[in-house]
Amino acid sequence: MTTGGLGDHGVLVIIPTYNEAGGLAAVVTRVRALAEAPQVLIVDDASPDGTGQLADRLARADPGVHVLHRRAKAGLGPAYLAGFAWALERRYAMVCQLDADGSHRPEQLPDLLATLDRGADLAIGSRWIPGGTIVNWSWFRVRLSRAGTGYARVMLGLDVHDVTAGFRAWRADRLAALDLAAVSSQGYCFQIDMTRRAHAAGLTIVETPIEFVERQHGYSKMTPRIVFEAVFRVTVWGIRRARARHCPDFLRLGFLRCR
Repeated sequence: MTTGGLGDHGVLVIIPTYNEAGGLAAVVTRVRALAEAPQVLIVDDASPDGTGQLADRLARADPGVHVLHRRAKAGLGPAYLAGFAWALERRYAMVCQLDADGSHRPEQLPDLLATLDRGADLAIGSRWIPGGTIVNWSWFRVRLSRAGTGYARVMLGLDVHDVTAGFRAWRADRLAALDLAAVSSQGYCFQIDMTRRAHAAGLTIVETPIEFVERQHGYSKMTPRIVFEAVFRVTVWGIRRARARHCPDFLRLGFLRCR
């Protein structure tokens, strides 16, 4: 079910939500106040705290805000895939990803859009390049995040410094060219998955420095299960990549499998 009117073929910002009633309105207001006036799609996974009802009220008050209600909590990846499908069906030119908790500053979205205008297919708001910063994280959390990113970069051969970043902007035609139906990542691993797919497809990926601020409302959705999914999938993808590099001709012809 959707609430709100159709898109204007410009910029759409997708905001997935689950129990984000505390900060959602402020984030949406900040997005809609930008000079680019991007439209917003809130994808809510049946939040029990009333986030879905709040999203509906925001949509009734502003025709540039839309809501996609999902029946249950199914993970970040499926929520974004549903949002991507909604956006591509309505032929938006640029599709953006933004967290609902205020950790991504909407005021930096124009930097990502400008990166697309300069020729990038995917612009990533990065914490780990010069100019990128993190506010209110402990040193342990910084080390842990950087270690996870480093592991994914090495295993997957990615020249991207912040592969887990969730603040992104896509050229919609490039996004549509990816095999989105094959994406099965559930949690934050989804960001890594989309990065590697964009890289494999030859898309131009450019990182833009951002200020990342620890959430001030709600609670983190990171769980041991989500961490395990990311480590497991990255390891499997990395092994497959290594096998393909060692016997590419056989794999391509389909005669043998690397063991």
